[in-house]
Amino acid sequence: MKLNEVGRVEIVTLQDNYIDITDLESSPVVLRANPLEGLELKNSVLAEHGFSAFIRTTSGDAARTMIFDFGFSSHGAAYNARILGIDLAGVEALALSHGHMDHTGGFDAIVDLVGDNIDFVVHPGAFDSPRYLKFSEELKVYFPEFSKDKVLASGVNLIETEKPYGLLGGDVVFLGQVPRRTDFEKGFPIAHLVKDGKEQWDPIEDDSAVVMNVRNKGLVVLSGCAHAGIINTVKHAQEVTGIEKVHAVMGGFHLSGPLFEPIIERTTDELKKLGPDYVIPTHCTGRKAIMHIEKEMPSQFILNMSGTQLTFSA
Repeated sequence: MKLNEVGRVEIVTLQDNYIDITDLESSPVVLRANPLEGLELKNSVLAEHGFSAFIRTTSGDAARTMIFDFGFSSHGAAYNARILGIDLAGVEALALSHGHMDHTGGFDAIVDLVGDNIDFVVHPGAFDSPRYLKFSEELKVYFPEFSKDKVLASGVNLIETEKPYGLLGGDVVFLGQVPRRTDFEKGFPIAHLVKDGKEQWDPIEDDSAVVMNVRNKGLVVLSGCAHAGIINTVKHAQEVTGIEKVHAVMGGFHLSGPLFEPIIERTTDELKKLGPDYVIPTHCTGRKAIMHIEKEMPSQFILNMSGTQLTFSA
């Protein structure tokens, strides 16, 4: 699929698991949230176990914008957009990484800000229900339903696709269903769902990502949780676009907790082989994995947090 070269990609994190308003890092790539209102220390963006991002692509004088994921709480991502001074009224499209509550919770509040009659791209599996974490036959912890009826009632133009899909006139590609090819990224073993009346393991087939292409720099791959595996996701982005060079890999890598910590080292080793200029683990990557990636890839690592703006330029 053709992916436009753009002069600049900006990603503002509207929701992530971490915030530190005393970190005033400022560089051509990284800009932290400003805690000031006037000259008072008054604002702090909200952090929660969720992810949402505002994406702006720029070619020449033309800028286009979209939202990827919506955070966990009903209000967090929308509140942060206001605190950060981001006007969402001109947003042209919405996309969802997958149908779990830490990415869908703020959907209504974001749609209220961007307006209806806007394209919303999602894998059809995002509406699977019921979905739950099965710890034993006696203990099943359920995900809140993300219903198609609710989405349609919001007034957005729902686009369901398992295939890659172009957004913002070809500046962004939604990757669709990600093939599972590595021998170590095996998915979430306790995730289950009921389909056709039968309980089965949930491979979270709706897991997807978006990708941009910065001129002379390469791909910027942004995942939500990478339940398909972040290495599978990046390799799929390369295959879909025909572009090998990877400029940045950002998003949740889902390496948190005892079920996934055993693959932290292998994932990091494979990230090194991909050779990105920047690695920005977020959300569900987990503290141990983030620390390991920083140790092993110090010159490429960027610590993300709620409110951070990242700028990748040609």
